[in-house]
Amino acid sequence: MAETKKAPLLETKELKKYFKVKKSFLHAVDNINLTIDEGNTLGVVGESGCGKSTLGRTILRLLEPTSGQVLFGGEDITKLSKQQMKQKRREMQIIFQDPYASINPRMSVSSIIAEPMIVNKMYASKQELHKRVRELMDTVGLAPRLANAYPHELDGGRRQRIGVARALALNPKFIVCDEPVSALDVSIQAQILNLLMDLQDQFGLTYLFITHDLSVVKHISDDIAVLYLGQCIEKAPSRELFRNPMHPYTKALLSAIPEPDLSMRTKKAHVIRGEVTSPIDPKPGCRFAARCEFACDACSGQDPEFRQVAEGHFVACPFAEKLQ
Repeated sequence: MAETKKAPLLETKELKKYFKVKKSFLHAVDNINLTIDEGNTLGVVGESGCGKSTLGRTILRLLEPTSGQVLFGGEDITKLSKQQMKQKRREMQIIFQDPYASINPRMSVSSIIAEPMIVNKMYASKQELHKRVRELMDTVGLAPRLANAYPHELDGGRRQRIGVARALALNPKFIVCDEPVSALDVSIQAQILNLLMDLQDQFGLTYLFITHDLSVVKHISDDIAVLYLGQCIEKAPSRELFRNPMHPYTKALLSAIPEPDLSMRTKKAHVIRGEVTSPIDPKPGCRFAARCEFACDACSGQDPEFRQVAEGHFVACPFAEKLQ
């Protein structure tokens, strides 16, 4: 029996976010076209400053896009009013990177989790509200005795569980996970990742998972998009990307993953040299060309086409097949 194809929950079309810098513009997110199927996880990777977090916040309209479309369930949310967007945000939530900076240190655990439900007037009585808070704490693995505790009394893992519970409070369909485990110890990272995957199975959630840790993104993602200076340069199913990376930048990223087994350390390291191109009013052409050992005259003058090279595999390099 043929597998039923999942419908896309979220799409971005030529999404751009520029920041004014004196008389110029910093191209933080530049012409991004992505699709996330309902119930799936799209991992977004790239080095610091490539626009990962800006992309997530622009999709949620925490930052207003410069141009382009964000289609959520087929509806372009960039055209919604503030009041309409407030209603739509019940379905779209975010888990922030720093679990301490993203929660109010003067509020107790139960108050933090209850706050979005109070703002959205979801429950008529305090009894119903407190019952829902207890359910959410149980769902994310927070003991009932911590209900009246304060963030400074908890470790990083428990603080991030508060952030997860708060994101779940309004029963969303889509969650942006903005490096949710990067500030945690390795053992705690595994617990939070497993929790996110269990919640996805339980509630049918769709994730945009932002990270710089390639081992993490391989573990949790269905598809992976690689960003470089605001542009998506490669996108493929997770297994395909790790098995057959095609863009020189992606190859360099994957070769940098530490190999714990000494006997398996035979892969060639792809070292990136050269200076990073300025993201302020960049000239047309491949933005990785200044650091690419295969760059030639054809790489300047116009942006490389983001084209399909295999089933579900897209790359922004005209010579990708020749470099294999």
